[in-house]
Amino acid sequence: MAKQKSLYVCSACGYECAKWNGRCPDCGEWNTFEEKDVTIRKVASGKTAVSTVSSYNDSDILALSEIDSVSNEVRYNTGMSELDRVLGGGLVKGSLVLLGGEPGIGKSTLLLQICQFVGKNNTILYVSGEESARQIKLRANRLGVNTENLYILAKNDAEAICETIAKTTPGVVIIDSIQTMCINGISSSQGSITQVRECTNLFMHTAKSVEVPIFIVGHVNKDGAIAGPKVMEHIVDAVLYFEGQRNLSYRILRAEKNRFGSTNEIGVFEMVDNGLKEVPNPSQMLLSARPKNVSGCCVACAMEGTRPILAEVQALVTKSAFSSPRRTADGFDYNRLYLILAVLEKRLGLYCGGLDVFINIVGGLKLDEPAADLPIAMALYSSITDKTVPDNLIAFGEVGLAGEIRSVSHIRQRLLEAQRLGFEKAIVPKTALAELDKSKFDIEIVGVSSIRQAFDAIGK
Repeated sequence: MAKQKSLYVCSACGYECAKWNGRCPDCGEWNTFEEKDVTIRKVASGKTAVSTVSSYNDSDILALSEIDSVSNEVRYNTGMSELDRVLGGGLVKGSLVLLGGEPGIGKSTLLLQICQFVGKNNTILYVSGEESARQIKLRANRLGVNTENLYILAKNDAEAICETIAKTTPGVVIIDSIQTMCINGISSSQGSITQVRECTNLFMHTAKSVEVPIFIVGHVNKDGAIAGPKVMEHIVDAVLYFEGQRNLSYRILRAEKNRFGSTNEIGVFEMVDNGLKEVPNPSQMLLSARPKNVSGCCVACAMEGTRPILAEVQALVTKSAFSSPRRTADGFDYNRLYLILAVLEKRLGLYCGGLDVFINIVGGLKLDEPAADLPIAMALYSSITDKTVPDNLIAFGEVGLAGEIRSVSHIRQRLLEAQRLGFEKAIVPKTALAELDKSKFDIEIVGVSSIRQAFDAIGK
């Protein structure tokens, strides 16, 4: 006989407990527990049924040698090289991919666009719980998607959707979005932690059993995280995030998790009138509007996986009108900025205690590697002294607390990218020169061992 019992679930991470707590013991958030009603069944012996155990079958166990070898057709090309790069070379059969981002950032647009290429050789099932079939047709016409292998299913019943997938076995499935899906047997509302978790589990089992890759669209909450991230990240095979500001046309696609590839690669897109357009040369895009002969500017080179990307670093140091000067960093680590300012003050005597300091990485790129220390320091030095860094100069290296410049990885790739874009001079750590053959580069390479030598090299 079944009876109702109250269960408390954390709305931030999905942690369950039998009594209410002010603070979640799993994620540490306050006042996030919500009361849920669950049904508990009694089995014939009178004990509580907590799980269902399937019967044992010898055929479920396979030796590694009995499994079919991996073929070259294990991945789908999506028709967008930037998306394939982030996925690790393409979409893996039987994988479950979560695509998250803010509303209006371009998630549904990207997935509908790849249908035109994937639909040439495969059938696609586009499941929408937010839009009607006619609305999707209007958006497809605007994006130029007219493939005959695209099928629309406007339904939010997860069990019925999985049954349809098992019967029709399409090549690719798109679920838009997971927050609108529900299982009728669960009493909680759509978008709740329980519904999101159970629906994702159901889609995961379907993807693995039918060998169909499934894209899941996930919206973000007010904190900028996908709703129910802790209960979804360990279920799906890949977690992709769409980043960008709605008032800017450029979008960056990152992989936070990928079981079939690297998580260091990024894809760059531009939002235009007819959808998203790939940006195969992000460095040229980020440096296209760079000002000339202006103090406080320096060019840095960041490695995103195997791709070197050049970005402009801007620094503005001005007299403060407040008793406590402001420190603002957009696209750079706030604490790292304090470290560089302390080194400039201690090792070079550049006092910034009464000055406001602003750092901006142009284009919305985030520089989170040590190689960005030196260009940040040079931009700050340029703004404080009002001495211009040459437009044809690039710098990268890690700044230590003693003012020394330490070596960073991928020096050769960074120099080749700078050379390709027309830079004529590069300031690099002196310890990295032993690994380089200067004769193979058409760019002047200056090795420095301290931050003072790097500033002296500006005028040489």
